[in-house]
Order: sequence, then C-alpha cells, then structure tokens
Amino acid sequence: MRTRLSGPLAALLFTLALGVGAASAQDAAPPAGLPDAAGLPDAAGLPDAGDPLDTAEAVSADLLESRRLAQRLQDTGLADVSVTVRDGVAELQGVVLAPEDRERAAQVAAQQPGIARVDNRVVLSTRFTDRVATASELALDKVTRLLAALPLLLVAIAVVALAWWFGKWLGRRLGARIARRNWQSENPFFASLVQQLVQWLVLLGGVLVALDLLGATALVGAVMGSAGVIGLALGFAFKDIAENYVAGVLLSIRRPFAPGELLRIDNAHEGKVAALTSRATVLVTHDGNRLTLPNALVFKSVVLNFSSNPKRRLEFTIPLDVEESIRHVQEIALDAIRAIDGVASDPGPSWTVDAYDAGGITLRFFAWVDQRQCDLGKVRSEAIHAVRTGLADAGVRTPRNIQYTTELVDGAAPAPHPHPHPHPREAAADMSVNRDLDAHLVAEQRAHASEDLLPEDEPVVEPSPR
Repeated sequence: MRTRLSGPLAALLFTLALGVGAASAQDAAPPAGLPDAAGLPDAAGLPDAGDPLDTAEAVSADLLESRRLAQRLQDTGLADVSVTVRDGVAELQGVVLAPEDRERAAQVAAQQPGIARVDNRVVLSTRFTDRVATASELALDKVTRLLAALPLLLVAIAVVALAWWFGKWLGRRLGARIARRNWQSENPFFASLVQQLVQWLVLLGGVLVALDLLGATALVGAVMGSAGVIGLALGFAFKDIAENYVAGVLLSIRRPFAPGELLRIDNAHEGKVAALTSRATVLVTHDGNRLTLPNALVFKSVVLNFSSNPKRRLEFTIPLDVEESIRHVQEIALDAIRAIDGVASDPGPSWTVDAYDAGGITLRFFAWVDQRQCDLGKVRSEAIHAVRTGLADAGVRTPRNIQYTTELVDGAAPAPHPHPHPHPREAAADMSVNRDLDAHLVAEQRAHASEDLLPEDEPVVEPSPR
C-alpha cells in the first residue's frame, strides 16, 4: 500500500539525504594536498623497528653468562672481581692483591664458552694493609704446607742419608776387592776412584728417589740441564786444572815411576819422586829443594827413570899422550876398576877410544854398579882415582902441554921422566848408598800423604846422583 507524502515533508527528507551523502563522500576522499592511495608506499617497504621479544632474549642470555662467569670467578677465589658480558665481550672490574690473580681472572673468563674477547680492567691494590695481609697469608700458607709435608720431608732426608752411607760402604767393599786382585792391585788410586764413583752414583739414586717422594721430579731435569751448562763453562775456565787432574789419573794408572825413584823430566828437571797429587808431581832435587811439576807436563814430556834398572852404568874419560900404548893403558885401567868395591863383575868393566888426534888420546871407561848396594857417584869417583893412580905408578904420561911441545921444537932436551914411585896403599873408600836426601824425601812424602796417589808398600830402588 502506497503512502503519499505531502510536498513539504518530501522536500525535507530529500534535503537530509543529500547532506548525509556529501558527508560520507568527504570522509572517503583524501585530505587536500596529500597524495591519493595510489601514491602511498607499501607497508612491506617500511623499516623494521625490531622484535621486542628477541631483544629481551639477548639481554637475558648476556645476564645469564655474566652470572655463570661470576660464579666461576668466585669458585676460583676471585670473589672481588665483577664481570659484565655484552655480545660475547666479558668486561672484568675489581681490585686484587697479586698480579697472578689479575692474570688468572682473564684466563678464567677467556675459557668460558661464548666469550670472544676479554676486557680486563682489574687493578692491583696499593694499600699497605692489603700488602701486609697478603704477605702474612702467603707466609702462613707456606709454613702450613711445610708442616704438613714435614713427615715426607724427613723420609726424603733419611733416604738421602741412607744412600750416602750405603754408597760409602759399597764403594769401600768394591775398592777393597779391586785392591786385593792382581789386576791394578799396585794402584791404590784406581781403587779410590772406583770407590768415589760408586759412592756418588748411589747418592744420586737416593736424591732422585727423595725428589720423587716430594713430587719434585721436574726439578731434576732443570738441575741436570743447569749442571751441564755450568760444567761446560767451568771446563773452559779451568781447562788447565782439568788437564792436570786427568793426567794425574793416567799417571797413577800407568805408574811410570814410584816414590823415591830418580827421574829426569823433559831433559831439564831432575830429582827423586816425593809424591804424585791430583794436580802436580813433587820431586826433591839433589840440593834438597822441592820441585813441583804440573802433571800435564810430566805426562807429555820425555821421562828418564834412572831407577827402573837396579844396575846403572858409570863412565869417565882418561886423556893420554899420543906415544903411549893404548893396549897397555887399558889393561892397567881395567884392572884398577875391577879392584874397586861396588863395581859389578857381570857385566864387567869395558873401554873404548873416545878421541885420537895430534893433541893426544882419550879413552872412555865403563863400569856397572848395583844402586841398591852402592852409590854411583862414590864408585865413579873412586874409579877415576884408582885409574889415575895406576897409570901414574906405571909411568903413563898425559898429553903434552904447549910449553913441553915448544921445548922439543927448539931442540932442548926434555927433562928426564921421574922414576915412578908406587903410591902408599890407601884405606878402602866408602861406597855405600848416599842417604843425604832421605830426610828431605820423607818430609815431602809426609806433607803430601793425604793426597798422594802413589803406593808406598813396594821396595824402592835407592838411586844415587849421577
């Protein structure tokens, strides 16, 4: 059913409808001066301001790492060190007493998983009270450790002492066995050397066991390395001393001479052997003085041992006139030499022509003497005296002098040779061994008895001066 509206009412309704439509169109249109919807940027192209949830998770992870690292520092005794972790960087702050604590804090932080870099801002305390407290704690800690390790230290000292005693006992036993054997039995220094070597080896083993008990075996390598370097340096610095010592050892083992023997060394030094020490060979010269020669010089030089053979040969020369009979003179001289006490009969005296010229003849005579029974110098002097006396009694002339030759040239008659008169028989001379140096030799042997490397129990040939 249709309702017909009146004219005024219909016009009012139409006007209201137009107003509502214009207001809707105005709200839908863009503001004046702004681009329309086609000109606006897409929502996907706007910058992302970050997810608040992700940021919260990162902050929570750094806080967790800081707490974990702080706990580790506290467990290691670094409670005064604070830590802050940001994006894998650990920042350390605080005050410590020792530089070792500062370094240890940095090491602990660097070992934490997820830490890429450590910013160590820990400083050292400079307060006097802190330093005193630290020193006191360190001293107390060392005393406490020492007291705790005292029983073990006493056991280690006992092991070293036992090794020293056992080494001396074992070395003495081995040295005595070597001395009783025929091989090297006459060389006491060899037995002493073996004794000391065994003693030091056993002591070294005891020291190693003691260090192992104390947990200081790492110290052995350092000590051995240092000993090697020091030994090399000392070897170069004391080369001569080491050379003399080694030469003394070799001389004692080879034993080219014995105490009391007469030596000539390097054709320049002569004397009786008093002692052989680890450094030098001590001689007593014919005038009673002490002569000390380095062992290296003795070992490398030519050594003439006059006492190696009990029998020693003496020699002397007799000049004669050229007109004398050599055969007649040598018979007289040999008979005179054989009649002397101390001259050996086997081998007997001998002779040879030493020189023959216009000035005269020189005969050289030889004889052997047992040095254990007679003195070489005394027998030689007596032999010269006996030959001279025998030749004088036989009228044997010595070489002419210049005045006698001049008289013959001038035609003057030579003076008549006096008739030989026999010399009166003299008392027998003393041919015993010369003991003048015995007191000096004994004094030197006693002075070096503690360091002498030569034995004294075997019989020594008593040589006499040449």
